[in-house]
Amino acid sequence: MAMASSSHQVMLQAGVATTQLALLSSSFHSTSSSSSSSSSSSSSASYLGSKLCCNKASSSLLLRNCNSRMVRRDGDGGVLELRCQATPTPPPTTLPHLNVNITGIRKLASIVERETVRMALPSKGRMAEDTLALLQECELSVRKLNPRQYIADISELKNVEVWFQRASDVVRKLRSGDVDMGIVGYDMVREYGEDDEDLIIIHDALGFGECHLGIGIPTYGIFENISSLSQLAAMPQWTEDRPLRVVTGYTYLGEKFFQEKGLKHVQLSTADGALEAAPAMGTADAILDLVSSGTTLRENNLKEINGGAVLSSQGVFVANKRALMERKEVLDVAHELLERFEAHLTAHGQFTVVANMRGSSAEEVAERILEHTDFPGLQGPTISPVYTTKAGNICVDYYAIVICVPKPKLYHAVRQLRKAGGSGVLVSPLTYIFDEETPRYRNLLAALKS
Repeated sequence: MAMASSSHQVMLQAGVATTQLALLSSSFHSTSSSSSSSSSSSSSASYLGSKLCCNKASSSLLLRNCNSRMVRRDGDGGVLELRCQATPTPPPTTLPHLNVNITGIRKLASIVERETVRMALPSKGRMAEDTLALLQECELSVRKLNPRQYIADISELKNVEVWFQRASDVVRKLRSGDVDMGIVGYDMVREYGEDDEDLIIIHDALGFGECHLGIGIPTYGIFENISSLSQLAAMPQWTEDRPLRVVTGYTYLGEKFFQEKGLKHVQLSTADGALEAAPAMGTADAILDLVSSGTTLRENNLKEINGGAVLSSQGVFVANKRALMERKEVLDVAHELLERFEAHLTAHGQFTVVANMRGSSAEEVAERILEHTDFPGLQGPTISPVYTTKAGNICVDYYAIVICVPKPKLYHAVRQLRKAGGSGVLVSPLTYIFDEETPRYRNLLAALKS
């Protein structure tokens, strides 16, 4: 086998792209059938006769003279398995070509040190559109120079990188620490997060992507009179040899759900899209998929059943817990985003109503508002004197009142104000309502301390 010179280090390559891993070699443990000894005092170790080096400056994992298999396990149960085989080349000074297989990367030993804060967003679909719309409504402009690019920035948030990823990869990269925070559906967090304690939901109701994960069964045949999960489970057709076949993209949540409900004879299978066609094709008995309006189910002769809902989902703001705890800049960005989201979502559908009311004092006007209307405002009506002049003297005959009213009750509020003596009613939509301190941020700080 050709040997690389001591001045050369061969960077692992997987396909065309170079895989860089920020892992210190001291965190690896090797199992070997032959003896392996420690090398120099630098940050390196030997694995089955191969030289493994961790170049801290470039955060790259490097290998010399590789013909090896190594396994790393960390305290959180993360596993990395690396196999490589060197193909010898005749000239002794030629670096060997490496065929590398890297599988099972679950978590990094610690959060990678970097200056930027990384935020992952869905790259396509309705969730991606709604996410960008929410950011725009919160005066946050995501700038992407080229529509084909997967990285962008937000001009209002310095030192923040936006990475566009598939929804499942948003969660995977949050778990690994490759990104610090992200916006994604709650269903994705539960399915691909697998109840990981390193994931923490900062805002659980961003107001878009509402749906639920539920079971759908045919409306015909043996299922025609089945309307509940208990009835489905009690059907005599399901045995160990012939289980209930459920096709889904949510195998983690599906398996957990059926186990909790006590269904023993269930077989889960996966498919990419068009799950509704599987029962008609005879490849599945039921589906487990996201449902919003239920129209797609009905158009494919499927129905939901009582007790078949696994979870409700919508867009959530989620982060890596360790990143929040170890890097102040990540917590600061999360705080600002949370305040913007909360202020906008609280104001959504609310209107400011201003009216002039004749009265002898602010107290007398306040009494009329509180006793004769159903809309006192957030904490109470805001009342200010309206100054006019009479015979050259400044006097107060009217008071301006300001209240906050939800859109569905707007006209009813205007009628009540008129009845109480209001005139010159002005109505304008609210953009933000900033609280003294958002309760969700207090909850986040408490969760980080626990």
